[in-house]
Amino acid sequence: MRFIEAAEFEAPEAWGSQLLASLDSATVRLHWTDNEYIWHVNDGVEVFIVVDGAVDMHYRDTTGEHVQRLTPGVMCVAEIGDEHKAAPIGAARIVVIEREGSI
Repeated sequence: MRFIEAAEFEAPEAWGSQLLASLDSATVRLHWTDNEYIWHVNDGVEVFIVVDGAVDMHYRDTTGEHVQRLTPGVMCVAEIGDEHKAAPIGAARIVVIEREGSI
C-alpha cells in the first residue's frame, strides 16, 4: 500500500509524471506542471483530475473555442477526437488516466 501527498510532488520539467498504477491497458499518472500543454487530440479516452491548483482546459468544438476552469473536485473526460490543451494557473498537480501508450 502506498500513500501519495499530491501537493508535495514536483517533477524536474513541466508535465513530468509519476506512474501511480497500471490497470489492465490503462495508466494512472500524477503530473506536475507550471506550463501549458500543446493543442492535441488523444487516440483514446483521457480522464483529467486536478488534485492541487487550477487548470484552464481549452477545447474546440463545432461552435468554436471554449475554456473550462478545473479545480480540485472538477474533472474532465476528453473523448476520442476531442481537441484540447491544458493550461495551469501557476503550478498544478493532475491525475491523468488514459490508455497505456496514448498520445
